[in-house]
Amino acid sequence: MLGWVSRRFLLGPVDGPSGMSLAKFIIGMIFALAIVVAWCYLDGASPGTTMVCVIICAAIIQVGYFLLVCLMVARSVPTSAEKAREAERTPSADKAAEGEKFSAGRGIH
Repeated sequence: MLGWVSRRFLLGPVDGPSGMSLAKFIIGMIFALAIVVAWCYLDGASPGTTMVCVIICAAIIQVGYFLLVCLMVARSVPTSAEKAREAERTPSADKAAEGEKFSAGRGIH
């Protein structure tokens, strides 16, 4: 047991067409960073330059993943609970009239 964090939260698929999970993302990121390290090594870069390239590549991957998740959330269809909350926030004309009928003159003087 992982405490309050369930295994499904850590390794479950993200809602989307690709079925991407956190484990797949981490493995893909490590693979991409290994390619950057090999490329820098074969190019003859110093260890410091290689480290800077890896950090820059990791930052670009993280920003891209964040933007992808934001896009997926923005395109998602609202759930029934979200629709119910939205309906409560924007009352229709008949609900507003009914509310006025029952709330008029009920203030404390």
